Amino acid sequence: MSKPDKTLFLLDAYALIFRAHFAFSKNPRINSKGLNTSVMFGFTNVLLEIINKRQPSHIGVAFDPKGGTFRHEMYPEYKANRQETPEDILVGAPIVRDIVKAFNIPVLEVANYEADDVIGTLAKKASKEGFEVFMMTPDKDYGQLVEEHVYLYKPAYMGNSVEIMGVPEVLAKWDIENVDQVIDMLGLQGDSSDNIPGIPGIGPKTASKLLKEYGSVENLIEHAHELKGKQKERVEEFGEQGILSKKLATIDIDVPIDFDGDALEYTGPDEEKLKALFDDLEFRTIKQRVFGEAPKVSAKSAGAAGADTGQLSMFAAAEAVSNAAETTTEPAEELPVETIHSTLHDYHLMDTAEKRQQLIDYLKKQKEFCFDTETTSVDAFEAELVGMSFSYYPTEGYYVPVPDDVEGAKAIVAEFKEVLEDKEIIKIAHNIKYDILVLRNYGVEVSGPLFDTMLAHFLVEPDTRHGMDFMAENYLNYKPVSIESLIGKKGSKQGNMRDVPVGEVKEYASEDADITLQLKHKMVAPLKEMGMEQLFYDVEMPLSRVLSKMEYAGVAINTDTLKEMSDDLQGLSDGVQKEIYELAGEEFNIGSPKQLGIVLFEKMKLMDKPKKTKTGQYATGEEILSSLEGEHEIARKILDYREYQKLKSTYVDALPALISPRDGRIHTNYSQSVASTGRLSSLNPNLQNIPIRTEKGREIRKAFVPREEGFTLFSADYSQIELRIMAAFAQDEHMIEAFREGRDIHATTASKIFKVALEDVDTDMRRKAKTANFGIIYGISAFGLSQRLSIPRKEAADIIDSYFTEFAAVKAYMDRMINEAREQEYVQTILGRRRYLRDINSRNVTTRGFAERNAINTPIQGSAADMIKVAMIKIQDWLKAENLKTKMIMQVHDELVFDVYQGEEDKVKKHVEEFMKTAIDLDVPMEVGMGFGSNWLEAH
Repeated sequence: MSKPDKTLFLLDAYALIFRAHFAFSKNPRINSKGLNTSVMFGFTNVLLEIINKRQPSHIGVAFDPKGGTFRHEMYPEYKANRQETPEDILVGAPIVRDIVKAFNIPVLEVANYEADDVIGTLAKKASKEGFEVFMMTPDKDYGQLVEEHVYLYKPAYMGNSVEIMGVPEVLAKWDIENVDQVIDMLGLQGDSSDNIPGIPGIGPKTASKLLKEYGSVENLIEHAHELKGKQKERVEEFGEQGILSKKLATIDIDVPIDFDGDALEYTGPDEEKLKALFDDLEFRTIKQRVFGEAPKVSAKSAGAAGADTGQLSMFAAAEAVSNAAETTTEPAEELPVETIHSTLHDYHLMDTAEKRQQLIDYLKKQKEFCFDTETTSVDAFEAELVGMSFSYYPTEGYYVPVPDDVEGAKAIVAEFKEVLEDKEIIKIAHNIKYDILVLRNYGVEVSGPLFDTMLAHFLVEPDTRHGMDFMAENYLNYKPVSIESLIGKKGSKQGNMRDVPVGEVKEYASEDADITLQLKHKMVAPLKEMGMEQLFYDVEMPLSRVLSKMEYAGVAINTDTLKEMSDDLQGLSDGVQKEIYELAGEEFNIGSPKQLGIVLFEKMKLMDKPKKTKTGQYATGEEILSSLEGEHEIARKILDYREYQKLKSTYVDALPALISPRDGRIHTNYSQSVASTGRLSSLNPNLQNIPIRTEKGREIRKAFVPREEGFTLFSADYSQIELRIMAAFAQDEHMIEAFREGRDIHATTASKIFKVALEDVDTDMRRKAKTANFGIIYGISAFGLSQRLSIPRKEAADIIDSYFTEFAAVKAYMDRMINEAREQEYVQTILGRRRYLRDINSRNVTTRGFAERNAINTPIQGSAADMIKVAMIKIQDWLKAENLKTKMIMQVHDELVFDVYQGEEDKVKKHVEEFMKTAIDLDVPMEVGMGFGSNWLEAH
């Protein structure tokens, strides 16, 4: 389609000025004179986008006049809800006006009329003169002006690309039948930004529905008697307000202003005036863009920049900018994010061998680059590669598609093997473990230092979301294209990236790499400022590589064992179900809390005042049933029934379905960014939740077996790690002495709090002391301890008081952690991992109490997590250095599990114990329980 001879762009100045203000609100641009130049900079970039990319033959910029307009006379509250104009806009708007004039662009302004009215009037007149008119504004109200040759041009912002709206687009956007109804929509639903009231209770969907039936606000009011209920009342009561709102929203197209095509013709800037303005504002880069003054680059880089004018010109541009940065001391100007992505982003499809080689050559020259994989599945082990994207310079991205067949894909991936396995180049990605796993399936072992933006953000802000889209909006003020816009929402009908046209994948994938690269640079400073560089670079990043190896290795499962277990659990479940029916005197759905509550509390009357849930049903949770165990055996039977059902459905029957067809093993997904304490979590299956407390739960571990003949399972489990860490942190001499001498810590504790000789401690005393030992770490109360031990609250309180008397240093530690948390609103682990406790000073006792318990426990539990992570890294490095066939295959809280190759048992046992004991140096020695077996239960 050929470009029209006469194209007129009409810009709404203040709409774009406010947009520039908000784009820089978090990181304003301040020049050396202390002037905030955000508004001027943002507006100028948008103006240049139009001039350079759209090349209009005619252009004008409309400003709102000072003082009110006819709408304020009509409705004094018009725009009354708006806050006072920000200072940078008051200062910047007059300078923007000067910039417009220096570009030799007419300033359009008419007293008593808004810019909307001026633009609307000129747009209508220009279209009749044969112009193609584009009204540039983010304001949706302009939709009412759109017609055959008049378009609404919404500039790119917050991740949304430029949107040009003609009549079909406006009708679809508003869900209306003709453009005139835009003002009826505004009349009905109002417009909060302009304080246009509308009719209360009518939103966009309701307004659209009513207009399809009645056509206009006026006709709706005439037929208000046909409506029903609240809607009828509101339309009758606020009908006149709806008509007023419609008038306020109507753009006046009869403003007293002549259309002068010659005056609006764009002939170029007044160089002297514009250069002076740019110099005063310190817009060096913009000045170079407008007037073509060469950047300060070396002859070599200048030659490189001029040598390539084809599709890969941004390679040379990147090099030129990079070299320029090395040869000039002038600070680089940072474009607003929406401007970067609307005018400067340069994404390329690398779909030939020549293009790929040129990309590889440039990647080899970089100190760091970002990469991303596009695949067919979120399951990294099963995913098929669709393509790879790369970025090494902000706003640039390169997408490499690969063919559907595995061998063809491997051949292309192999081209990048050298650069991906380069041990010097830093590799950046978001959730890098996933990409490492995917590429390992294609023969590439990603090497060199790693930087995962997801994990960096997890350390900086552990309690928020860590998705790339979320981070982009918060750190870059940019909203990336969503995956769902390409493949649909999650569910059975969701497609995958292989279904998407390669051009769309190129844009999406390149953007991912580009944005992640930019996020990396946003994360470096806070990691340093918060003292978490060592934790990030020396622990979390190396651990990602370790976990990827563990996940790739997988765990073997004996399905025959699970089948036998399933049959056994079904038999037990059926048997106990029958007993429950006999005890209840009737059959009912045991799995239904409602039916169970009626049987237990209405028919059997097991409690005088049974608790109820918020929905009004009887509470039948584990806590309630456990409290009834001593009074009626049906409570124990129901708990048994629930256990058998859960074990069967959640683990025994579910595990076989998770076995990979590729290698016949299960491959869990370990996450480093879920638990605020820093502990790992796992999914599909959740290995952390496989039961250990009950006999039937423990039996599930029998199904976890060595990978193949010639291997055996080996388990290494920290003993009482959290108690030992607490003793070290508290510097309690009694506990430290007990641990150093290898005494039974629970018996020692019992001896102290019950004031008996160590040899006189009985089983019950030790049980109570053990519960107190572990409970204290979690800030247990007297009530909690009494519930846990089934003893009177007074006895529980006496145990806690005696504990704190005998172990005064522990009490001092707890008080110290709470006080520190109150002062700084966070606590730290031994390696500096932070957990924020922003409720620690809450006036709500319950909320504050929860935060106080976390203040005590998090440094202990988090340090235990730090310790096993360090041990895992050291162990994996040693396994690799020794070239052993043994593989680390599982981590479950404080336990590591290995597939040990025959003949390597003694060596592995010796070194794993050593690495675990010495991972982090503390005053208290660490102990590790170890064992070998033909299955996990035997080894544990």
